[in-house]
Amino acid sequence: MGLSMAAAKEWVDRWERQQRRYAVDREERFTVIADVVECGTAGRARPLLLDLGCGPGSLAARLATRLPDAEIVAVDMDPLLLELGRTHHADAARYVDAVIGAEGWTDALGLRRPVDAAVSTTALHYLPEPALEHTYRGLAALLRPGGVLVNGDHFPPDAGPCAKLTAHVGRRRAERTGGHAHEDWGAWWTAAARDPELADLVDERERRLAAFENGGSGGSGGGGGGLTVRHHARLLRRAGFGHVAPVWQFGDSVVLVAVKGDAGRP
Repeated sequence: MGLSMAAAKEWVDRWERQQRRYAVDREERFTVIADVVECGTAGRARPLLLDLGCGPGSLAARLATRLPDAEIVAVDMDPLLLELGRTHHADAARYVDAVIGAEGWTDALGLRRPVDAAVSTTALHYLPEPALEHTYRGLAALLRPGGVLVNGDHFPPDAGPCAKLTAHVGRRRAERTGGHAHEDWGAWWTAAARDPELADLVDERERRLAAFENGGSGGSGGGGGGLTVRHHARLLRRAGFGHVAPVWQFGDSVVLVAVKGDAGRP
């Protein structure tokens, strides 16, 4: 499944533009995540970072620029997006093909030392709650004591009427800061499916998604996109994270940070 560098650059550039429609203040969110990782790994010579649901390497590339001495392992189940990352952001990370939350998924990462920080952005919300808690427990086992998990995503507030308001505020903010891109998520994938250079990758992606939706990869059931920050915090604490707090928010777009307890403490 070879992919030219020119094609990878074109499709990654188009990905970046269409993603600005959905992630409120996307660059600011990336910057805040990098700020947290920088602080949480300060003093470590070669911090090990794990990027969950990496897509084509958008966050991994930004972390590699901010922390050039870091070792970054980026994981995703989408063969097309992984190939785009491997080709266009080849030096940013080591890319791993695995289904986050599936049984034994952490074994596929090939890690030889504890992780200093795990990051994710708009990727974990597709997991049903049992798989999400399983994932949090797996990450707690991978992280060193004091290691951080940083999750940037959309989290609805506890109160129903406020959920509508925060979603509206976030949507309006996205429109003011790049949300008018001509190509949306669906149009991007439709166009990619027509590119002969991506044909094999698109076919493989469709096969995997069909298996995933049928429950063959441990990911069946509704996603966890409706879970509030408080609900996530409860799952994280049960998984072994001693401290959980949001560090940035605009509308319902939140960067949530969880710190694994020190050695000998929950």
